[in-house]
Amino acid sequence: MLLYYITDRVQFPGDEVNRQRLLLDKIAEAAGCGVDYIQLREKDLSIRQLEDLAREAVRVTHLRTGSRKPRTAFLVNSRSDVALATGADGVHLRADDISPRQAREVFSAHARNSKLDTRNWLVGVSCHSAAEVSRAAAENADFAAFAPVFEKKDAPGVRPAGLEALREACGKGMPVLALGGVTLENAQACADAGAAGIAAIRLFQEHDIAKVVQSLRS
Repeated sequence: MLLYYITDRVQFPGDEVNRQRLLLDKIAEAAGCGVDYIQLREKDLSIRQLEDLAREAVRVTHLRTGSRKPRTAFLVNSRSDVALATGADGVHLRADDISPRQAREVFSAHARNSKLDTRNWLVGVSCHSAAEVSRAAAENADFAAFAPVFEKKDAPGVRPAGLEALREACGKGMPVLALGGVTLENAQACADAGAAGIAAIRLFQEHDIAKVVQSLRS
């Protein structure tokens, strides 16, 4: 089961300095526990702030991963330029973002002008329907995060897609991770529907990640 931790530092207490410190600690914890992907999703930060935080997050992710193969991959939400500038492993695109193919063109153009090898860069895509998953697969994305599968505590007015919609999305020829209201109790139902793994914020950020990983992979 692939595991994907998506960050949200505003859930941490204290001022901005303390929130970023706690977030970096949680990122290090996730990488050390073998979570497959980590996405920096701090959309309220300025580009400079995001770049500074991403650079430090890349450092702690790769430090905690060490020589383990496969190592935890660190992705930046939407900003391919920030991902390139900070040495991240790829980008996660919104459903209304540029296409995966366009993102790879950005990577390739950068590679031609630098010594950075972007051939193995990851491109994840947020999808809300089977049609969007199919389009992402055709555009050469590496995986899709399909959401919301279940009702979310912080978005009670958003209608969940449900397991049957997840099952349909999982039949479109690419790995699909279930996102939105996923818990330890319903993760197995996502796997039974065909999901290659799960993506979450609170499930990882509010719990002991080692215990979460052990439970999900046992």
